[in-house]
Amino acid sequence: MEENLSTEEIQERVIILRRFRNLLEQQRTKFKEYLKVLESQEMRINEEDAKSLLAHTELEKQIVKGIASLQKVIVPMQALYNSRVSTYSPEDSIPVEQLQGELGKLREQVIIQNQKNRRLLKIHMEELRTQITGFKNPYHNLSSVYAEKAPAGNLVSVEA
Repeated sequence: MEENLSTEEIQERVIILRRFRNLLEQQRTKFKEYLKVLESQEMRINEEDAKSLLAHTELEKQIVKGIASLQKVIVPMQALYNSRVSTYSPEDSIPVEQLQGELGKLREQVIIQNQKNRRLLKIHMEELRTQITGFKNPYHNLSSVYAEKAPAGNLVSVEA
């Protein structure tokens, strides 16, 4: 079913395809960056480096925000692309399909790494809780931390 397309329609479709491909490439880059952060975060968890772990968590939040904002743009573009996918040449569609396949694999890797980090953090938190409950407070029965257990006197000397 051949359509007679005007040059404007062809140009519009080429622009849509290029923009969609560009957005997918940006998202792929963000996912790769996110995966690297998660892998380095795993090392920080194992090293028990709290400051670096906090920095990685902040960086992770920023990357996730970037991915979410890209996804908001990609969804309508993908719908537009899918509505006209039959009119693109197969050569044009292959890079988009490859990018979508790579994105799917990267998402899976990110999910697996994220689950792994969560398990490590959970184990680490349990170990910390165990250590905290094992602490003995030497001041537990005293009304003041500065008070010492000294024998109290029985005699009072009153001179007038």
